[in-house]
Amino acid sequence: MKLRAVTLATAALAGLTLAACGDQKADAEPVSEAETATTSSAALLDAAITGAWRTDEERARDQWRHPKETLEFFGVEPSMTVVEIWPGGGWYTNIIAPYLNAGGGVYYAANVDPAASDRAAQAVQSYKEKYADASIYGDVRVTVLGDGSEIAPAGSADVVLTFRNVHNWLGRGDAQDHFNAFYEALKPGGVLGVVEHRADESADESNGAGGYVKESTVKELAKNAGFEFDLSSEVNANPADTKDHPFGVWTLPPVRRSAESNGEETAGIDRAHYDAIGESDRMTLKFRKPLAADGALFQ
Repeated sequence: MKLRAVTLATAALAGLTLAACGDQKADAEPVSEAETATTSSAALLDAAITGAWRTDEERARDQWRHPKETLEFFGVEPSMTVVEIWPGGGWYTNIIAPYLNAGGGVYYAANVDPAASDRAAQAVQSYKEKYADASIYGDVRVTVLGDGSEIAPAGSADVVLTFRNVHNWLGRGDAQDHFNAFYEALKPGGVLGVVEHRADESADESNGAGGYVKESTVKELAKNAGFEFDLSSEVNANPADTKDHPFGVWTLPPVRRSAESNGEETAGIDRAHYDAIGESDRMTLKFRKPLAADGALFQ
């Protein structure tokens, strides 16, 4: 897939030069179009990750969230149409949106339903205001997951991504509906990327109450929607996570919960122990919307 031309303004914003985007010296060895595109993609992703708009607090979490390796594993290219599900405060928006903006791609943020509550409405409005600067983020297209509308036009997305959300949907009972919506939005051959706190397969975790979900549960939801399992990665694994914490996954950073209710403290909580574990052990799963048997577009 060719990259669209990167404007000089966007290149300057991202700290890129034309050479970083694939230009070569006159006396250099010829570079293939595929190699140029790969080099350009890597340069644009590095620029987005190191962008000045990201805070020090966000950067500190890179060691646990591995954004470069994760997005490369899912095959996200800067010219693609990408849907991020429930982006929350925008940790991944701050990387994906500038990356796509620099490469001519399209970014959809399928947010919570603002009609659900005043809190939800304020969260969506704050998100829109935060990502209104088109010079950095491009045209962030805010849609809604869960109100019956499309998260993106049917069959338009190259990639749909969800980070640590499945446990919420299991608790609400609408997980399967959401996976069905992901399938509808994707092109044939498109990718669904899922990162989620990982429960042991032997654990009694069926509704995500502790924040952890079995890989088999995610795979079943995807299969029921029509997806084919492609690959898994251990890039976001954390073997130090014992998954038996008093307040579920939220005991660990970054939430660091020490009580059932805010403003309270539970006696005997060894905060240093949980901080040393770091963020949770996470599955990283890649699914595909299938093509027809002959390789033609599946209708």
